[in-house]
Amino acid sequence: MNKKVLVIAGATASGKSALAVKLAKDLNGEIISGDSIQVYRGLDIGSGKIKEEEMEGVRHHLIDIKDPGDTYSVYEFQKMGREALEDIDQRGSLPILCGGTGLYIKALIYDYEFKTEEGASKTYDDIDDFSLHQMLEKIDPVSALKIHPNNRRRVLRALNYYEKNKMPLSFNKTQKALYDALILALDMPRDQLYQRIDERIDQMIKAGLLKEVEELLKKGVSFDDQAMKGIGYREFKAYFDQEKTLDEVIAKIKSDSHNFAKRQYTWLRHQLKVEWITYDESYEHILERVQGWLDGRSTA
Repeated sequence: MNKKVLVIAGATASGKSALAVKLAKDLNGEIISGDSIQVYRGLDIGSGKIKEEEMEGVRHHLIDIKDPGDTYSVYEFQKMGREALEDIDQRGSLPILCGGTGLYIKALIYDYEFKTEEGASKTYDDIDDFSLHQMLEKIDPVSALKIHPNNRRRVLRALNYYEKNKMPLSFNKTQKALYDALILALDMPRDQLYQRIDERIDQMIKAGLLKEVEELLKKGVSFDDQAMKGIGYREFKAYFDQEKTLDEVIAKIKSDSHNFAKRQYTWLRHQLKVEWITYDESYEHILERVQGWLDGRSTA
C-alpha cells in the first residue's frame, strides 16, 4: 500500500494554513509547504508566511530554507518535498502538503519526471514572442496549443525542456500516483474570496510590507531575483522606479492576486483529482472525512 499523504489545497487567502495546522494537531501530522516564495528567508509579510505562533508547535518543512538571491525550481521542490515526506512517514507521522501551487502538488504526488534539473536556460532575448511560439509549434505542437504566445515564461520553459531532454514537454504527462493522496481543496464564493484577499493585503501593508521590500533591496536583493517575482513583491518595482504611487501598487497586488486565485481554481478543477471543502463545512465534518480516508473508509 502506498504511503498516505494529505494535501490541503485552495486559492490564496482561503485558509489553507490554519486548516492544515488544526488537522496536523489532531492527526499527529507534519506540514510540508508547497509555496514557491515562503522558502525564502526575509520574504515574510508579502508571502503570507505562517508565523511561529500560528504553527502551534506543528513542525513545518520547506520554509525559510533559501536566501533571496537563490533559485528554486519545481524539480528542487519535488526532490526535497519527497525527502521530507519519507522522513515524516518514517517517524510515524502523517505528511500534510499545504499549498496552492498546483504544479508543485502534481510534481510531488504523481510520477512526474524531470529528466534534468531546471537550471541555466536559454532566454532567446533577441527573438520576439510570436517567433518564439512558432519555434515551439515545430518541436512540440501539443504544448504550443496550450500555451498563449504572450506567455513567454511558459514558452521558454517548454523550449528549454526539449533542448535538455530531447523530448517534448507534452510527453511528460503521466498520471500514476506514487502515494495514497487525499487532496482536499477549499472552496468559497468568488466575491467572498476576493474580499478576504483584499483584507489580507491591507493587513500586509499595515504590517510593514513596504519596509520589508525596502530592507530586501538594501541587502542587495534585486527585482530580477526569482524571489522578488512573486505577487506582493514584483509590483513594487514600479513604485521604486517612480512609475506608480503606493496606492496604485496596492491595487495592482490585489488585481494580480485575484487573477492568481482564478488560475489556482482552474488548475485544481482540471489538473488534479480533488475533493472540495465548502466554505461553510464544519471542521468536525472535515476531520471525519480525513479520518475515514485514513481508516480506508469513504471520505464523502
